[in-house]
Order: sequence, then C-alpha cells, then structure tokens
Amino acid sequence: MLTPSDLVDAVDALVPDLLEIRRDLHAHPELSWQEHRTTDVVARHLDKLGLTCSPLGATGLVAEVGSGPGPVVALRADLDALPVEDTTTDPWRSTVAGVAHACGHDVHTTALLGAAGALATLDDARALPFRVRLVFQPAEEVMPGGALSSLAAGALTGVSRVFALHCDPALDVGTIGLREGSLTGAADMITVTLAGRGGHTSRPHLTQDLTFALATLCTQLPAALSRRVDPRAGASLVWGSINAGSAPNVIPSSGQVRGTLRMLDAAAWHDAEHLVRALVREIVAPYGVDADVAYTRGVPPVVNDVESTELLRDAVAAALGPSAVTTTTQSLGGEDFAWFVESVPGAMGRLGTRTPGGPTYDLHQGNLRVDERAVAVGAKVLAMSALASATV
Repeated sequence: MLTPSDLVDAVDALVPDLLEIRRDLHAHPELSWQEHRTTDVVARHLDKLGLTCSPLGATGLVAEVGSGPGPVVALRADLDALPVEDTTTDPWRSTVAGVAHACGHDVHTTALLGAAGALATLDDARALPFRVRLVFQPAEEVMPGGALSSLAAGALTGVSRVFALHCDPALDVGTIGLREGSLTGAADMITVTLAGRGGHTSRPHLTQDLTFALATLCTQLPAALSRRVDPRAGASLVWGSINAGSAPNVIPSSGQVRGTLRMLDAAAWHDAEHLVRALVREIVAPYGVDADVAYTRGVPPVVNDVESTELLRDAVAAALGPSAVTTTTQSLGGEDFAWFVESVPGAMGRLGTRTPGGPTYDLHQGNLRVDERAVAVGAKVLAMSALASATV
C-alpha cells in the first residue's frame, strides 16, 4: 500500500539529480514561447522515467504517470524566464544576456520533475493505482499566457483536480503558504496611444498639446478608476512606460503610455475594459487628441477552492509535517494558473524559498536567489497532493 513516507523517500533519493537539473535550467533560461531547450530537457528526463510526452504546441508538454480507472489529478509547472539580467554570482547564473529565471520557474519545473520521478518509481513497483497528469506549461509571463493554449491543446481533458506551487521568497524554505479563495489578482495590460497636432512649445494654443494630455491621462485615469470601481475590488492601475517627444521645445504629435491594471475581484475585472475605454475618451476629450486604447485581457484571479486547499494542506502536513503549513495573503500579481482553476477545481500554494535568517529577495529581480532545498520540498508536496486527491 502506498504511504506518504514512500513518496518522501522516493524524492529524497532524487535530490542530487534534481539540483543538477535546476542549475542547468537556471543557466539556460528561455523567454516565453521560446522554451525549446527547456522543453527538450524536460522531455529527456521524462523519457528516462519511461513516460510518454505529448506536445502542447511548439513548446511545453504533458505526460502521465500511473494507471487505473479513477479520476486524473494534474500537477502544473511553468517553463519560461524573464527579460531580466541575472546579477548574482552563483556558478549556475544565467549564461543568456538579459534573460534570467527571476521568478523561480526553474524551481517549479524541477520540482514537478522530482514529483514525476517519485511517482514513476512507485508506479514501477506497482504502488501507484491512479493517474497523474504532468503539465509543463509555456509562456506564463506574458499576456495572454500559455495556460489558454495549453487548455485548448487538452492539458486538462479528463482531469478532476489540479495543483501548482509558486516560489515565495518571503517565506522560509520548508514552509508552504496556503489560502482559500482568491490567491492572486486579476491582471490586464493597457497601452494608450495619443495622436494630435504638434508644434512649438511657445505656441501651445496652436497645438493640441499632446504631452499635457498624456500627463493628464496618466494621473487622472487611475484617480477616476478609484471612484468608479468598488474600492473592495482593490483596483490598481500603475504605469510602467511613458514616451512622448524628444526635444524640450517641441510639442510632439504622438505619445504612448503603458501599464497594468490589477484587481482582487473577478466581477469587477470582467467590467474593467469597457470602463477604461470610456474613461480614456472622457479624460482626453478637452484636448482634442485622438486616443487609441489597446487593452490586453490578461488573467482573472487564481481562486483556490475550499476542498482543493484542504487537500493541499493535508499533503503539506503529510510530506513536511503540520508546522510547515502557514497562511499567505492575496497578491495583486497575476498568474495564468487562474485559467486552470476556472476549468477544474484546484489550488496553488506558495513555496517558501528563503533561507531562514537570510535576506528576503523579490521576484522579477535579477538578484533573486532561492534556497535550493525548496526543490525537494516542492517535489514532495506536489507528489503528495496527487496522493491526497486520489484517495479522497
């Protein structure tokens, strides 16, 4: 009979190989939709386990381990890196200029490979009487992300429940942060391009003063949203890029602002695009400029259902002990695992990566370091979540 200690022991036996894989992936990061080498690395390791892989497209893949007529449980990891320079001095730092695993997806991928290895070991011993779908998803870091294309390719066909982990450098290694309900925020990308009559800064009245209109839009649109969206939705519009003009005495004829709109509430998210478009028109109307709004729908919130969260809690306790379970707060960061849990029940946990007593890093920064013990921790929890679900 399969026991939690069997899975823990199976992962522990794989740790040296898992660290080698993680360091290789970290040294060779690939951007969204370009994860060809990463996909090949994953496929080779799954092939060594005797598992058959199916592509999710040009990059990404799925495989299954185990057998039996019962419900299929899915475990998901993401493959892509970020356009960020690796500023660490680790021997396995990125060898690709301007690209780094600054969000920990190399850890996610390796942890899922570890779970796959442990489950395959038990399956070889005929101690795995259920099926687990392994989903290695491309392009989580872009909008729209790879979750939608993965779903379209059948990643969750026949699946009854899905689990995932995400690195959290604010939690100590060996702990998993859990939360029922919304775990992340909805996130969309907005680009507003203004066009109008330019001219000399000495004669603004003969122009449409596009720079002034753009500056007004940058301040007034977030302010207007704060009064038109229920404050309990937690809407936050933040600009990341503003571009207009190239000389101090020339009013340009075009300019652009780009940013993200995030919120905690799914219902408000569904209405957001229409409201943003209407507010942009109203704000720039007095200046006579033309406004083009490119609104990219990103992701809804990740909503952990109650039963899946409890199963994940049981899995953490079984794999690591009850003290490893901690609570976590909702984040405004977007995560396209949201589309998975809109399709089937599921839950995502926060995987602690901070060395106890060590510095707290931030995600999406080039200096991110993770305590590599998190790889085995993640593998154990993912494998155990499948076991907990299959025995319900």
